[in-house]
Amino acid sequence: MPDQPSHKPSAHTTEDAEAPAPDALRADARRNRERVLDAARAVFAAQGVDAPMSAVARRAGVGVATLYRRFPTRSALVTAAFEDQLAVCATAFDEAMADPDPGHGLYALLEKVCTTLVADRGFETVFMADFPEALDYDRERAIAADRLSHLVQRARDTGRLREDFAPADIPLLLLAVTGLASQPPETAVPAARRLLTYLFQSFQAHPPSRPGPLPPAPPLDLTGLHGPPGRP
Repeated sequence: MPDQPSHKPSAHTTEDAEAPAPDALRADARRNRERVLDAARAVFAAQGVDAPMSAVARRAGVGVATLYRRFPTRSALVTAAFEDQLAVCATAFDEAMADPDPGHGLYALLEKVCTTLVADRGFETVFMADFPEALDYDRERAIAADRLSHLVQRARDTGRLREDFAPADIPLLLLAVTGLASQPPETAVPAARRLLTYLFQSFQAHPPSRPGPLPPAPPLDLTGLHGPPGRP
């Protein structure tokens, strides 16, 4: 007797054949996450870290509910968007504190922070502002300020910094450098290094009578003071 056609679903239905594999799902999730983070960096650069989360979702092409499922708070999104830059600065801070020459450690720290700030306009807005929903942000900033004051004091005690140099001069330096963030990175980074070198020579207790050469001058002129058109 010939076999009767079975109505039992086959182990390999068309629907099963078209279902994405777990690896494909994970890859798709990673792409979606990166799209959200790219959108966050762009929105924060243009509007600051207090920009509406809906603006980030809209730019990323996802719903607000999807955005909040991935990043429940604004501070979680900010930290994820700029975790690489934050890690670079944290490592530079640790290395500066461990440097047996506090003057060299301070300069290396400032160089890393300054170049990171101007290389990414979005990170500059984050670094110079408060994290609106980060409960420990004030505490972390207070700890960083205390460590920085200790590093400055060590540099003064060892004769590397002039006695009237104050920790408040560092935010002043950072504010001056962030004015370069409107320039493209290939201009902003060498400009930040040159400005820092100029200023750090004046910070020293005993500036060399024949200082070493400055980093090369960046291609800036008065027509570029407001940055290239189209950059936020």
